[in-house]
Amino acid sequence: MRVESVFDRLEPLLPRVSKPVQYVGGELNATAKAWDDAAIRWCLMYPDAYEVGLPNQGVQILYEILNEQPDVLAERTYAVWPDLEALMREHDIPQFTVDSHRPVGAFDVLGLSFATELGYTNMLGALDLAGIPLHAVDRTDDHPIVLAGGHAAFNPEPIADFLDAAVLGDGEEAVLEITEAIRRWKAEGQPGGRDELLLRLAESGGVYVPKFYDVTYGPDGAIAEVVPNHDRVPYRVFKRTTMELDDWPYPKKPLVPLAESVHERMSVEIFRGCTRGCRFCQAGMITRPVRERSIEGIGDMVQRGLEATGFEEVGLLSLSSADHSEIAEITKGLADRYEGTNTGLSLPSTRVDAFNIDLANELSRNGRRSGLTFAPEGGSERIRRVINKMVSEEDLIRTVSAAFANGWRQVKLYFMCGLPTETDEDVLQIAEMAKQVIRAGREVSGRKDIRCTISIGGFVPKPHTPFQWASQSDPDTIDDRLRKLRQEINTDRSLGRNIGMRYHDGKPTMVEGLLSRGDRRIGRVIERVWREGGRFDGWNEYFSFERWMSCAAAELEPLGVDVHWFTTRERGETEVLPWDHLDSGLDKEWLWADWQDALDAREQDDCRWTPCFDCGVCPTMGTDIEVGPTGRKLLPISPVGQGSPVRNPALNGG
Repeated sequence: MRVESVFDRLEPLLPRVSKPVQYVGGELNATAKAWDDAAIRWCLMYPDAYEVGLPNQGVQILYEILNEQPDVLAERTYAVWPDLEALMREHDIPQFTVDSHRPVGAFDVLGLSFATELGYTNMLGALDLAGIPLHAVDRTDDHPIVLAGGHAAFNPEPIADFLDAAVLGDGEEAVLEITEAIRRWKAEGQPGGRDELLLRLAESGGVYVPKFYDVTYGPDGAIAEVVPNHDRVPYRVFKRTTMELDDWPYPKKPLVPLAESVHERMSVEIFRGCTRGCRFCQAGMITRPVRERSIEGIGDMVQRGLEATGFEEVGLLSLSSADHSEIAEITKGLADRYEGTNTGLSLPSTRVDAFNIDLANELSRNGRRSGLTFAPEGGSERIRRVINKMVSEEDLIRTVSAAFANGWRQVKLYFMCGLPTETDEDVLQIAEMAKQVIRAGREVSGRKDIRCTISIGGFVPKPHTPFQWASQSDPDTIDDRLRKLRQEINTDRSLGRNIGMRYHDGKPTMVEGLLSRGDRRIGRVIERVWREGGRFDGWNEYFSFERWMSCAAAELEPLGVDVHWFTTRERGETEVLPWDHLDSGLDKEWLWADWQDALDAREQDDCRWTPCFDCGVCPTMGTDIEVGPTGRKLLPISPVGQGSPVRNPALNGG
């Protein structure tokens, strides 16, 4: 089958749109393969703009793994901005890949990675532009399998009508197994058509196919049961867990964007999973257990990535990077290795109790000294016990004082508003914490130019967490508390003028909550929002709360439920949750017990360093926590090619 590029038709339109470079492809380390040489063809999509989607590690990893297979082709597509969408519809140009500008509808699989639920309307836009029927039931053997992954796929029910399948958890091994299933099905002459292929994927227990599960509802509006409707399909679908990260050193050659992107750096995932047990954190819960990459594996990935990209900053990524058992050795070894090369290191936001000045100095040794970022999440000690984020104000002040005494001038603190059991006083104590930071900084540094920025997001209860039963605060409550917080900060102008405050209003949070814990009835809301112009709902300039609420009212009220039924209502212990048949490994009884501990403001220790708390992941998944320390050191860098951004000073007269 010959598939033509649409670029000849697209190119004349690009001068008429903003940032046309994001649509042309040809990035450094991109892969171009001949269509006819491939037996299986994947299109990978991050359903947001190029500048957000290209740096996404998950997509880059799968892109490289798939393209390493000799008979597999993988290309990428991203959401197009409304200006180009209008022109594409006018000129009948389909959704295309940026690699070779091939029509997305021609591929075998369209794999979407959802980091957030606010990308759902962009998915519908891409399907429609590609000529793929929105509803899975309307697709034929000629259409791609529409497959979802990413954190939001742990509750894919709101988009179940639009998906053929979903994968929970890690994708490295899953995409190869799915590819092999498609390869065999094709080699056999595609017996049984699309349904047989989906059955083969579903019966493995590691791929969720919504059409093979029936949902019924009780008179109270809650789910009565979710049951398979085919004897080859299991009752529960399990998440995938990649255990030996050193066996998967991807991406080996990270993509370098042509247009400005949200992360201008080369990133290495140093470990996966988290056992801190923050009750609000879906990522920490669903990625258990902890699996560390070795110090040598990290060193090899950093060296290879820098040589392949020319980036001058390396992000050491994980959910809590300073918790790596050999983080001190890693940062010192990398700082030593790249001394004099202008190669800087960075960590995402760091836990106060895992931070020390030696670590910070190593991170900034070869790069610029930027501000430090910490995430106390809650303003009062009581609310931090509720969310199991046990950081004391004394710990924070001690840490920032040490930083200010060593030359830092800026600190950013992340908080949430709308947490379970939260009161006005819990939020107002954020102001006192920020003021204490300024006072401490001025005292130890003797300077007045100390800055503290507080960034506040609305809390959304997430599936597979202890807070999955919690009621969500309504937008008016969140906005009112944030107004009071701003007033409290400004009660002392001498301190308040050095405190910045950034926050999101509560309205997008309410929509995210609807999509996060919704069931299949929410699909009709998403579709109506999209048909009425909803696009890029994660972007303030495109998001419309009024559109979401009016569409939800029109679609849900005839069903006897509404937005508040899905968001501000607290669930009971025995209620069937939309995702109960999707197994993250976490025992539901353990989650409920932890929810009760939260209501009693009782914290729980990190099971990485204490006896097991029986969350269920390790025995259910057949896994175990993988953790050092190994006692190994990062060896000096080996000679690299001439012209590399990473050089050995000893070989260059340095």
